[in-house]
Amino acid sequence: MSDSISLAIAQLNPCVGDFDQNQAKILDSIAQAKKAQQDCIVFPEMMVTGYPAEDLLFRPAFLQKVEQVLVVVAEASVGITVIIGAPMLRDGKLYNIAAVFQEGKRVADYAKQHLPNYRVFDEERYFTAGNESLLIPIGGVSTAILICEDIWQEAPLLEAKKQGAEAVIVLNASPFREDKAFERYELLQRKALQVVLPIAYINLVGGQDELVFDGHSLVVDKEGALTFQAQAFTEQTYFTELLMNRTVNKGENYPLLVADSDSQIYQALVCGVHDYVAKNGFKGILLGLSGGIDSALTLAIAVDALGADQVEAVMMPFVYTADISITDARQQAETLGVTYHEIPIEPIFNCFMETLSTQFGDSPRDVTEENIQARSRGVILMAMSNKQGKMLLATGNKSEMSMGYATLYGDMAGGFAPLKDVYKTRVFALSRYRNQCGDGEIIPDRVITRPPSAELAPDQKDEDSLPPYPVLDEILRLFIEEFQSVDDISAQGFDKETVHFVAERVLLNEHKRRQGALGIRISQRAFGKDRRYPITSAYRRYL
Repeated sequence: MSDSISLAIAQLNPCVGDFDQNQAKILDSIAQAKKAQQDCIVFPEMMVTGYPAEDLLFRPAFLQKVEQVLVVVAEASVGITVIIGAPMLRDGKLYNIAAVFQEGKRVADYAKQHLPNYRVFDEERYFTAGNESLLIPIGGVSTAILICEDIWQEAPLLEAKKQGAEAVIVLNASPFREDKAFERYELLQRKALQVVLPIAYINLVGGQDELVFDGHSLVVDKEGALTFQAQAFTEQTYFTELLMNRTVNKGENYPLLVADSDSQIYQALVCGVHDYVAKNGFKGILLGLSGGIDSALTLAIAVDALGADQVEAVMMPFVYTADISITDARQQAETLGVTYHEIPIEPIFNCFMETLSTQFGDSPRDVTEENIQARSRGVILMAMSNKQGKMLLATGNKSEMSMGYATLYGDMAGGFAPLKDVYKTRVFALSRYRNQCGDGEIIPDRVITRPPSAELAPDQKDEDSLPPYPVLDEILRLFIEEFQSVDDISAQGFDKETVHFVAERVLLNEHKRRQGALGIRISQRAFGKDRRYPITSAYRRYL
């Protein structure tokens, strides 16, 4: 048995359905690996199509394009073993495959045995599960191939070991969420020690709709010691070794280098915004800048994602807008160097009110007038977005979206919502983090420290309508992500009436979230693929 496998890890960022671009990335990585005289190059799960391809997988023409790409990959495999993920038909059934190419030929396929069908995963809708192990010789080493969920289960790895595997390679499309990198590392440590085999874990990188893939590809030796890790959120082809008989010395082993949670989440948000805008062909980003913290953080993310020259901010003051909000919005726009406009909405609002005067009659002012303010802003922003071909970012956070503290067709207007899965308390933390990144105060400190307000009524504060955000966010987390009941949450010291109010509002406002923009997933239970609740439901009566 050889002492090691020289391994190229192609941690790449495909675009779903962009076969030409994905093929170009694949061939470029293979060329790099051959130039570096690597034994093998491994690509992520479903690299040919991007992941998840969803119902595109039902289209025969889509699958035909996959086969055309694989013919080209085969031709490029002379002199190197290529392992790549793709969907493939066998006897009329679709499988999630790792295809193996050597010396210009497809020599083997491995079908994923465990199909995840929880949280954001829906693979049983598309694929048939495989039931056989695959061992292939790479550099004289009998190497087992697994795909993503297979390594999280017991049987596939143990069966590969039983059949004589001397090393393990795992292809992955594992999306980011907070602390997921540590979970993967701990998993690989346990699995390596269990079978006493080295394991290489190759992961996808990049944004795909609401999902973001962080990369963070890893290699551990047979004792579970980390021997290689790729940078998070970085598309690159890396060269490393999969050690057989040797293990790293304790002094050589290094810990998993994961930045703090705020840094990782901020990188995920930047990556998600960049790829959504770039992959969908928008000409830039547009957003409403209110002088508040949510739009301030969203603006910083947008600039970091695409550059100031691609970002346009619009302040739309009304009679309730504080002077300091206008001052702070101007200051941030100037600091970041974005295109900035101020468009007062009072004339538009007054026109609406005059038009509706007969219908409204002598009815007292209420939330209707507040919503007309928000919708006046939404009309302006959507008109500019349509005219300029720029993506309008919605700026609402998870706390607001949970409680319905937002206006349909108003501040919810937009095609993408970077903060949709970010609680308000985390918005504050991320804003402070961004100001500490070394390039000065990007978000004015007063924006972070002043009480949050929608500024739709005189002296309005968020806490007039909502519990304090530290209390609200923890109740929301327990109810949404931990599935705890009102009684369970109350037993932890929260006021029961408050908990009931929060839980009822979450369920009552499902219709708003269903009509809102998609946003980047960073938690265990985001609004979107993670959470499928009925809009019409009387369950809130039984809380």
